[in-house]
Amino acid sequence: MEQAKYEQMQSMLNKLEDIKNSQESILDKINHVITDLFQNPDKDVEKAMEAAHQKASENVEAITEAIEEYEIKFNKLQLS
Repeated sequence: MEQAKYEQMQSMLNKLEDIKNSQESILDKINHVITDLFQNPDKDVEKAMEAAHQKASENVEAITEAIEEYEIKFNKLQLS
């Protein structure tokens, strides 16, 4: 594989990992809000946080799958 292509693909993997890490950070923050709601209950906020948690979890899963698929392509190109 030519160096430019390698660097481009490595950059893409780094960006995908960064997005995944950001989503995981959002999940952590949502969990902190959910925990805080035990002391100061608010059904509307709780409902919103549960929905946000579900969406963020789905995003992490989708990004993880994208990373895995892209790594497979990347590794195959490195071998050829």
